[in-house]
Amino acid sequence: MSIDSIRAAQIYADIAKVGANAPHTENAAEAAKPNFAEMVKTAVSTTQESLKAGESAAAAVAAGEADLVDVVTAVSAAEVSLEAAIAVRNRVIEAYQQILRMPI
Repeated sequence: MSIDSIRAAQIYADIAKVGANAPHTENAAEAAKPNFAEMVKTAVSTTQESLKAGESAAAAVAAGEADLVDVVTAVSAAEVSLEAAIAVRNRVIEAYQQILRMPI
């Protein structure tokens, strides 16, 4: 599974949206601390919504209620979101394995 430059740009745009949706605080010390759990939660929910939109679009075209172009667009967006989630998961697993290999 490879990610071409267009998909990479879409993934980066999605990640930028997730970062922009992070809660803003007025306290400078709190603003300096990134809330990783909230960012991951938002990314997972965005991916889930994208997959649901792709499924509903496929069901709509099967029922003859949707345009094929809309379905292809929704399914492509779902595929990009899923590939991004899988890439992040793989990097997290790789980082964890590197930590396990560190000498104590």
